[in-house]
Amino acid sequence: MNAPASVGPVALVGCGRLGSAILEGWLKTGAVAAHDLMILTPSDKPAAETARAQGARVNPSLAALADARALILAVKPANWRDALSPLATHLNAEAVVVSVMAGVAASDIIALAGRPVARVMPTTAVAQGRGVAALWSDDPVARETARRLFEAMAEVVDLNLEAHIDVATATAGSAPAFIHAFVQALARAGEAEGLSADAAMRLARGALRSAGAGIETGEALETLIARIASPGGTTRAGLDAMAASGDLDRAASAAVRAAVQRARSF
Repeated sequence: MNAPASVGPVALVGCGRLGSAILEGWLKTGAVAAHDLMILTPSDKPAAETARAQGARVNPSLAALADARALILAVKPANWRDALSPLATHLNAEAVVVSVMAGVAASDIIALAGRPVARVMPTTAVAQGRGVAALWSDDPVARETARRLFEAMAEVVDLNLEAHIDVATATAGSAPAFIHAFVQALARAGEAEGLSADAAMRLARGALRSAGAGIETGEALETLIARIASPGGTTRAGLDAMAASGDLDRAASAAVRAAVQRARSF
């Protein structure tokens, strides 16, 4: 992905797992130049210190926020009001707020910040410039600003309804952990059939890398499956077993439904 021109001064509020991943992605892709970054974090974070060494400002004065063209809210949903309240009056009149929090409605953020809002749900692979990010906003400027912040490090998927952000959180934001859990289960199954624990885990992890390489081709999932699953072969037997039991679909539905419900409970 090619880096667009820098959005300009950006304030990142929160540098936990997702905030750090976003920060690392910006530095990797150049979507936001280090000297344009202001990072607000209550504790020392390695990603913030790396950015500081490259010219970012960490915990600057609140007056400095007047320079920011965008403020990224990457705090825990339960803490967002406490984090944003002391900052709102210092924001530039033309600044937009980009929320990467699950379950916090744009209207609530607008009511407090008095600024246009875009909601984005990225995966942590933005740190490597290989993420995916769902995007919603009913404000064209906020939407475009958010797109420019993420398009260099993620495939940006536009959503028509804000309510779909919660579904995107489950389908993409949470899904890498679901997929890793399935790979872990495959390793345990291989061990149960006689492989050593080390061999089973290495093979299962390798299978995940192989699957990822297939996805990178852009071909349809049905095509990728058919390429591996020859009629009457071992792969087809395994797929048929999963289809017959229905366990895979039930597990996926249960995981997505639970994640959506949790997002809507914040």
